[in-house]
Order: sequence, then structure tokens, then C-alpha cells
Amino acid sequence: MARTTGDDAWLAQVDEEILDPALPICDAHHHLWGQSTAYLLPDLLADTDSGHNVVSTVFVECGTAYREIGPEDQRFVGETEFVEPIAAGTAKDATRVAAAIVARADLSLGDGARACLEGHRVASPTRFAGIRHVTACDPLGQAHRSHTSPPPGLMADDGFRAGFALLGELGLSFDAWLYHTQIDELTDLADAFPDVPIVLDHFGGPLGVGDWAKKRDEVAADWRAAIERLSSRENVVAKLGGLAMPVNGFGWHERERPPGSAELADATRDFYLHTIDCFGPKRCMFESNFPVDRVSCSYAVLWNSFKRLVADFSPDDKAALFHDTAARVYGLD
Repeated sequence: MARTTGDDAWLAQVDEEILDPALPICDAHHHLWGQSTAYLLPDLLADTDSGHNVVSTVFVECGTAYREIGPEDQRFVGETEFVEPIAAGTAKDATRVAAAIVARADLSLGDGARACLEGHRVASPTRFAGIRHVTACDPLGQAHRSHTSPPPGLMADDGFRAGFALLGELGLSFDAWLYHTQIDELTDLADAFPDVPIVLDHFGGPLGVGDWAKKRDEVAADWRAAIERLSSRENVVAKLGGLAMPVNGFGWHERERPPGSAELADATRDFYLHTIDCFGPKRCMFESNFPVDRVSCSYAVLWNSFKRLVADFSPDDKAALFHDTAARVYGLD
């Protein structure tokens, strides 16, 4: 039976000793939401306090608390207005929650997106760091349709690129959530805007559901080549995580018992090491993608798996992967 993000009893079946508990971590990607399965500040803190040394986090847009009145194109600002007080309230705590905020704007509006971007900055003058406009679109139509309902080819659209240009003007980054078939489209976008920092989310979404599950070797080969091409663009960095989502096809959420960190590391090792090889540790950052990845494993187990994957890396490389790259890219210092 498929699990939900809130199945605590199922996750509790796997209890592990925390590896390298003193290592400072910036969780480069998580959400807070009040949807049917709520995941709010107490839930996040229960995870971040599970043993790893999570000193800061980056909040990424997820469709929470939009304004219910006012101009349609600016209602996304409500999410930043919701997160900013949470961030301010934890600013002096052991874990600085939402030390950076990645918000949503409709970049396809071109210059019309400016009001929304400026609204986010008013709502969070020091933490608003960038925009995520999800472009994930499965050409076979078998993966989960994202909340932005993007059309194919959006990153090449003139209106989208006019809106994207505002990010450079305003000193903002762009988080890219797409599927592996679209990585080359992102590479083209990076070429067109070499001064805009771009963050590749979740390895570029290697698909593993539906008919994609029948051609895993082909997906892996296409993904590896596309990642290598993208990595040559110096304005792009990569988030390492998100592979515990059902869309990647591992199926952990359907099991009677969740995986442990060793199994997670073994199953996903090639994705992590290939990306780190291509981008280098100083252009990679680990992310939990919680609570989305919580459907498959606990927070403690997930970060243990990351530590297993890079156990033989140097202290400097570990510092970059677990904290320093995210802190630099999102301006946390």
C-alpha cells in the first residue's frame, strides 16, 4: 500500500544511530504546508531535531497560504508573508528555519512579473533569495502534473525569458524543477542568461514511473549525458536529493518497511556520484525535499544515507556539500 508523508509509525520501524552528528548541515530544500497532510514548523523541527546538526534551512515554494484577494499575479506573495514570521522567530535558534526563501512568481508574464517579485522582497527584505517557477512536463504524460501546470517548451518561451531576465536585474536566483527530458532546455536557458544563478532541483527528475520504468537504462544514459552537458555552465549548481519521490520509481513508499540508509545509498549512489563528479562539491548541495521525500524514509535515515555516500570525501568537500555551497548560493552568510 502506498504511504503518506505523515505515516510516523511506518517510518519509526527503522531507527539508526546518527552518523557524524556534529557535521553542520544546511538543508537546502524543504517545504511547509497546511494541505491535507500538514507539515508545519513543529513537524519540521521534529525532523531537524532527530539527531543531525541542522543549523539552517532553505524554504522552497509549494503552494501554501496564497493571498485570497488582490491581483491574481501577486497572490503568490502570501506564501512569503506566511514563511517570513516563522523564519524571524527561529533566527537565533540552533536551527535557523527558512534562513533563505525561494518563492513563486509567474515568469511567463514577462515584465508583468516584476510586481510579484517586488512584493516578495517587501514581505521578506533579507531572506527572499530567488524564484522557483516549476517547468516539469512529462512528454509521455505519465508523471505527476506539477502545481504550475506548465506547457511543453516553457523555458524557451519569449514571455518566460522576459520574466527570467528580471531575476538578473534584481539579483535573484532560479530554482529549476523539471524532468530529465528537459535538462537540455535548462542548459540552453543557462547559456542565454549566464549571469543568473540557476539551481537544478532533484537531479533534474530522472523519471521512473509508467513506461519510463520499462527503460531505466535508457533514462539513466540520457540523464548522465544531459547532466554532463549542463555542468559545463558555470552559473548552474545542483541540489542532491529528491530521489525518494515516487516519480523516480524506486517504490519504497509501497513497502511494508521503509529502507535504511545503507539501502538508500546503494540504490541511488550513481546519481549522486555522477553529479558530484560533473559539478564538483563546491557546486553541489544536499537537500531533504521534506516532507515530499518523507513518503519513503525518515529525515534521520535520509541524512545518514547522504553521509554514507560521501564518507571518504575530504572535510572541505563535506563542508561544501552539507553546508557551504547552499550558504553561498542563497546568501545565508
